[in-house]
Amino acid sequence: MDIYIILLILGVANFFLWKWVLKKHIPDEKKRKRTVWFATVIMTPLVYVVLILLLLLHISYTPSIDFDRSQWQINKIERYQMGNNIIESKMLIGKDTNQVKQMLGEPTRIGGPTLQWTYDMGMGGGGLGFMFHNLHIKFKDQKVVSVEHGKIRD
Repeated sequence: MDIYIILLILGVANFFLWKWVLKKHIPDEKKRKRTVWFATVIMTPLVYVVLILLLLLHISYTPSIDFDRSQWQINKIERYQMGNNIIESKMLIGKDTNQVKQMLGEPTRIGGPTLQWTYDMGMGGGGLGFMFHNLHIKFKDQKVVSVEHGKIRD
């Protein structure tokens, strides 16, 4: 039922917008009325879809900021915002375990068949639910070979 009310409101707004716009461009009243109704019927669902898409993009937006060591240490809940920068800049690739600890501190978990460290990066940016973020760092011969951003939706 709500969708019909939203479409009605959008339709009325579209109707008056097209009526105002086309009044200047189509002098023939019959032709203008047909064009206004046609434009209203076509544009109302399109405007609705665009508004829904914009809402979904806004809800699922995850901010991204540059890595800052002091912020990483202080603000553990919003570390996920730095995750993409850490990965894209490849700042950890080739570093040894001591260098990684200097930059990121102690890992939350250590394990895996190949040595893998995991850092909790907080939660957020999950759209309509919660999303938990982890930074997975894999080592080979005591050097970082890959860094991944793990996401778990709740």
